Parts: sequence; structure tokens; C-alpha cells
Amino acid sequence: MEAALLSGFIKTILPKLFSLVQEKYKLHKVLKGDIKFLEKELRMIAVTIDDQILLGREDHGALLSLSMEELRELAHQIEDCIDRFLYHVTREQQASLFRRTITSPKTLRSRQRLAAEVQLLRKIPEEAHQREKRYRVFAGLSSSRQAESSYCSSGSDPHTPKADLVGIDGPRDELVQQLTEEPEDLAKQLKVISIVGIHGSGKTVLAREVYESDVGRQFSLRAWISATGRGPREVLMEILRKFGRPVVDNFSVDQLTVDVREHLDKKRYFIVIDDMQTDQWSSIEAAFPQDNVVSSRVMVTTTIQSVANARSSSNGYVHRTKRLGDKDSEQLFVRKACPKKYLGYMQPESKEVLKKCDGQPLALVSMGQFLRKKGWPTGPNCEDVCRNLSHHLEQDETLERMRRVLLHSFSSLPGHGPKACLLYFGMFPCDHPIRRKRLMRRWLAEGFVETQPSSTENFNTLIDRNIIEPIGMCNNDQVKTCKTYGMMREFILLMSTSQDFITLFAGNKVEHKYVRRLSLHHNIATSGSCSSLDINLSLVRSLIVFGEAGKAILSFQKYQLLRVLDLEQCTDLEDEHLKDICNLLLLKYLSLGETVASIPKDIEKLKLLETLDLRRTKVKILPIEVLLLPCLLHLFGEFQLSDKVKITSEVQKFFLTEQSSLETLAGFVTDGCLGFPQIISHTTNN
Repeated sequence: MEAALLSGFIKTILPKLFSLVQEKYKLHKVLKGDIKFLEKELRMIAVTIDDQILLGREDHGALLSLSMEELRELAHQIEDCIDRFLYHVTREQQASLFRRTITSPKTLRSRQRLAAEVQLLRKIPEEAHQREKRYRVFAGLSSSRQAESSYCSSGSDPHTPKADLVGIDGPRDELVQQLTEEPEDLAKQLKVISIVGIHGSGKTVLAREVYESDVGRQFSLRAWISATGRGPREVLMEILRKFGRPVVDNFSVDQLTVDVREHLDKKRYFIVIDDMQTDQWSSIEAAFPQDNVVSSRVMVTTTIQSVANARSSSNGYVHRTKRLGDKDSEQLFVRKACPKKYLGYMQPESKEVLKKCDGQPLALVSMGQFLRKKGWPTGPNCEDVCRNLSHHLEQDETLERMRRVLLHSFSSLPGHGPKACLLYFGMFPCDHPIRRKRLMRRWLAEGFVETQPSSTENFNTLIDRNIIEPIGMCNNDQVKTCKTYGMMREFILLMSTSQDFITLFAGNKVEHKYVRRLSLHHNIATSGSCSSLDINLSLVRSLIVFGEAGKAILSFQKYQLLRVLDLEQCTDLEDEHLKDICNLLLLKYLSLGETVASIPKDIEKLKLLETLDLRRTKVKILPIEVLLLPCLLHLFGEFQLSDKVKITSEVQKFFLTEQSSLETLAGFVTDGCLGFPQIISHTTNN
């Protein structure tokens, strides 16, 4: 899991390294050679990591002679080196014509500094290789990471005590009815029933209840198959074993399909395939006779909505698990948290815990057991546990099953992109509704994805796997706003902070090693409290503020490498801060809030800016320089051009010659501007 993240991160750096050796940067031959060495080294590291993952040996990243932590630090240092150089080059390009016609001392210094940094970075893998040859010592993952590698199963436990089956009667009866109910014209056909929902929502327990019901036991052939970590071939082999049939290990999927089909032909069967995480059905569907003398059933449990829909597209049924209601949630939690002999006493104040568990049965059981171990769960005790839940989730053995389930959801995501996009949700406060388009534009600005279609694909993957959930829909049925659910939110915080992916500052407390993405969540971030933390802000790529930021955080001279700046809900931002914001030359995403009333003309320096969101501001007059930003794709607000500004032939030429990248222009007041229709005609999503 950590290796997959690292491999993906390295792959996002490689194009940057490749671009440095282009002629426009005028690097000398030795420096180009060092950069090409690093590029080849990183490419080899990424390929080796990918090979280890494919072999199921992700914990053997040690074969690279560097630990995962050392490799991640090396990749971060290379990215920092590249971005610092790009910042200085961009600043040089904005110098006067005279400064561009001669090589200034600053220009030479930036290239000398790059050469020195690249030389130091080159020594890291070289020294590691020499160390390996000398000692043959493989620096492996830390013990905690090794332990994580064992948490690759879904954590499903169908053998839940009857006492814990709260709120299951209705869904069970509904599915039992599906075992018998059939339209007359389809009475002899196979019916596929899918149960879909997030990990820990009780899918496996519900399927087991149906399987063991009186109706379920009436089928002449029955089998329960776990698909966790298995491909189509292994699933078919397990079906044959469950029916006592001989299995030949070297048989192909086609041969196994024939064997299963022959055994099931003209028999009434009921087979449950638990935890199907990929589209295995298309490979094994032919093993199940569709037309039979009697109706048969296959039940599939999955976390992936598209898998459930595809399995049950014809003559099928999809059941989506629901959260437990408040009453059932409290009942299940109290049953696990309080010894029976105390159930007659006043019940614990569990409001905060129930909010974190979000109606998920596994979370309620796990938290109940955890708090029972710590003693009677009083209100303050519950609140304290919830404040430090990500820490307990990582450390406490009682929550191991919950941790295993969440880790399985995360590690089963395909590739680096969806994982990085999911971890970015940690930048937002708990229960904060997140706008889909806003989120995807930030992913693009961060470099997690390269294109808008890829951004959409990653978002849809997270929705499809029930890892994030929609809370608001558009008229065209697209997701408008979304959020993460309780325990997944805690897991995201744990993963993103432990991997130095984000740094949170909340309640005047911060845990950090690298500060690359900084988020302030509704805290009183006074100048004194922030400065005393001694945070190095020069490497921050993404900053988001909810509430008061404080003078130290809003001192934008300290930032150089910012790509994403979201001050939409910052309460102490002032117009005077914008002058320094306009010097953030690598900025791609800028969102401002209601404390801003005007935009300076210096915004023309932000040549890489792709999104400018002024919808919450008081800005009414927009500088023409905004419209002339060459990379600007999306502009939002409610404003007009100044009466003193005319749409000159030069401005119209900028749009007519397709120098503009503008796609979305929302909230503009034309006020009779003659050239405005021509501007509008060259945007695509007004």
C-alpha cells in the first residue's frame, strides 16, 4: 500500500525531470547528465516497486537498498529541487526585457544551486548501492508497515453473534423473498442477487443470515465462497471443492467452467460469492446454467456499485445496505460497551461516538468493545476517545479488525491516482460538504491527475466503491457535493498524516515532519501560536483555511511553491495580502472569500493560474489582466470590467488567436461591453 503510493508519486515526478533537460532551460551538459541519471534511477525504482506489488511482496521494498521512508524522502527532495528551480526560472521570465537579454547573476546562481542540489541527490542512491555491497543489509520496512501488510483481507466475519444482529430483520426478509419470488416467464432462469455497501456495513452478515435461513437451506446444492484476494480461476476451484469434486491445479478457467457447469446442470443450487472486488462475473458467468428445470440463485456481496449492477442487470436484484438508525445504533453500541449487569443503570452519553460510527455495524461493535475495555463510557470519556480516534485506530488491538477493513478498502483502489485523491479529503473538516468540481480542479492543480477526464474517472471510482458518498445531486444526476463517512474519515487522517501527505493544524496542535499540504480547521491560529510551532512554509504546495489563519500563516512571502490556495472561508484575509499572493508564481488554483473587495493588476504575474474563484468575494470590478492570463481555464464570480477599460484589438486578438485557455466564465456582467460577445464565444462552459 505504501509502496503503491510511492511508485505513483515517483511517476508524477518523472515528467518534471524530463522537462528540465529541454533546451529552454539552458543547462550545461554535466547537469543534464546528473538529471538523466536521477530520471533513470527513479524509473528503475518505480518499476521494481511495481514488480514487487505484482508478486505480492510489497513489504520487500528493501530490495531497493533503501527503506520506503528513505525512498519517499528522496522523491520529495527531488520534487522540491525541481519546483524551486521552476519558481526561479518563472521569476526570471517575468523580469524586464533588459534582464532577459543578458544572463544575470541571479540566473547563474539558480542554475548553480540546481546543479549542487542534483549532485547531492545523486549521491543518495549511489551510497545506498555501495552500502548494500559492503554489508548485504537490506533496509526493510518498519515493523508497523510489515504489520500493515497482513491486513489485506476484507475483515469480513459472517459468524456474528445473534445478539449483535440489530436492525437486520427487514433486509433479511426482503432478500429471503428474492430467493423464491420470480416472474412467471423467468421462473426457470438463474437469478443473481447482489448486496452492495461499504466495508463494515454488514453485507457478509446479512448474506449469511439469508444463506442459513429456512428458505436458503431448501436448495439441493449450496456453497459459500470467499472471493477475497481470489481471481476467477481460484473462485471456480473453490466451488468445485465445496461440492466435493476433484480439482486439477493446472486447469484453465475455461476447463474449470465446464466442470462446474456439468456439476450444476439440472440441479437447484444456491451459491454465495462473498466480497467480489473485481469484475470476475464476466469470466465465471458461463459456469452457472442460465436455464434450468428449476430456478437457482447466486448471491454476490461487494463494495463496488458497478459490479453489483453488472451482476444483476437482467433477471437480478440489487440490495444496497443502509446505515442503522439512531435507535438501533445506540442499542448495538450500548450492548457492546456496557456489561449486562449494568444495563439497568443510566446509559452512557454516546452522542460523539455514534456520530463517528455513522450507523456502521462494525464500527459500533468495535468502538463499543474498545470503550468497554477502558471502563464505563462516560460522556467526557467518549469525547476524548473521538478526539484522538485516528491514534487509537492505529495503535489499539481492539480496533484491529476495523483497521483491517478500512485498509482493505484503501489498498484495493487501482493505482496511485485514486489513493492520492482519497487522501486529499483529509484537507477538509469532518462533515464538511465538498463540491465535486472544486475538488477535481484541485486534484489537477496538485498534479494527482493530468487531465479532466482522468480527474472525473478517479472521482467516479471513489463513488463507485462506496468510499465517499454523495450528499447533493445535480439535475443531471451527477454528484454535486460529497463527503467521507465517519470511520473512513479517521482512517484518511491516519494515513495522510502518517505518510506526511498532509499536515493539520487544529486546536493549536500540529504533528509534522514535512509540511507539503497544510490545512487549518476552525482553530484560533494566532500569530504567536503558529510562529511557536516553527513550521517551514517554504515547501507547502496546498493551503486551505477554515476560520482565522493568523498573521504568520498569511505571511505569503514565506511561500514559494504553492499550487493550491483556498482562502474561501478564511475570516482574516485582507486586500493587502493579495499583493504577496500575486508573487506565488507557481499558483494554479486560487479561491478567495468575503473579506476580499478588489483584485490587484499584479495578478498578471500568475501565468500558471488555472482556476480563479471569486464567488464569495465582494469583488465587483475585474482587472482586464485576469482575462489575459494564458493558462486560466475557470473564472467564477459576479463582476464586470471597469468603465475605463475597453476591449482593445489586442485583447480581442488574444482570444481570436486562441492564446486564451478559458473554458468556464461564470457570473460576468457585460454592461454593454462591445467586445464581450467575442470573449464569450471563445469559452466552452459558460
